[in-house]
Amino acid sequence: MPLYMLLTDTHTHLYYETDLEKQALLMDRCFAFDVKRLFLPNVDVKSIEMIDNLVAKYPENCFAMAGLHPCDVKEDYLTQLPLIYNSIGDRKIYAIGEIGIDLYWDKTTLAIQQDAFKQQINWAKDLGLPIVIHCREAFDETFEVLDEMKDEKLRGIFHCFTGNLAQGKRAIDLGFYLGIGGVVTYKKAGLDLVLEDIPLKDIVLETDSPYLTPVPFRGKPNESSYLIHIAQKVADIYKVSLEEVAEITTENSRRIFGV
Repeated sequence: MPLYMLLTDTHTHLYYETDLEKQALLMDRCFAFDVKRLFLPNVDVKSIEMIDNLVAKYPENCFAMAGLHPCDVKEDYLTQLPLIYNSIGDRKIYAIGEIGIDLYWDKTTLAIQQDAFKQQINWAKDLGLPIVIHCREAFDETFEVLDEMKDEKLRGIFHCFTGNLAQGKRAIDLGFYLGIGGVVTYKKAGLDLVLEDIPLKDIVLETDSPYLTPVPFRGKPNESSYLIHIAQKVADIYKVSLEEVAEITTENSRRIFGV
């Protein structure tokens, strides 16, 4: 291990762990592997308090977002959105997320997902914040919304980017960084080949823990300390040192989140 390295997990649901002892161990393991900046995406109303509790314990390391996850956009979304928006005034948040479109689980909610997505993009613009996009089997639909709402205020991260090179370049051209997680370590994913034509200055690292666990822990719950394995794979792809990957991707995260 180098003497000093700073890794940033731009997307982790570490707050899902409600056992306080286990949660503390998760954080300790992060620090042991130089993962010292963790950005916490919101998914629904009830996760706000969970995020705030973790931020209160680790104010130097954990940073909150606010948003309604597309899979949580249900018939009552017009009552849920104001509850999330109204929480923002009482707390410091660094992004609106995770928001977007997910057509993997339910295609019937596309219209309300699009509406919720647009409303939350407008929150971000009004607040001067980036957005963190969840896009699953919905690249065309997501780009349709982004093209419609494109302006100098639109920016953020395409979380868990698993698209092709053309989609990656399109996202970057729209003002987004690509969030690279455990999928990059999967042999058949092909993300390593896409990254060969994407500059390191255009990506950030993430785990999406407890999901999308990288090799060599695939099949087990993910955790933010495993970001070191994602970073090492990215270093191998770009043929640079682990330290350089950490430095550039952390600097990218600072540009996005302002911290």
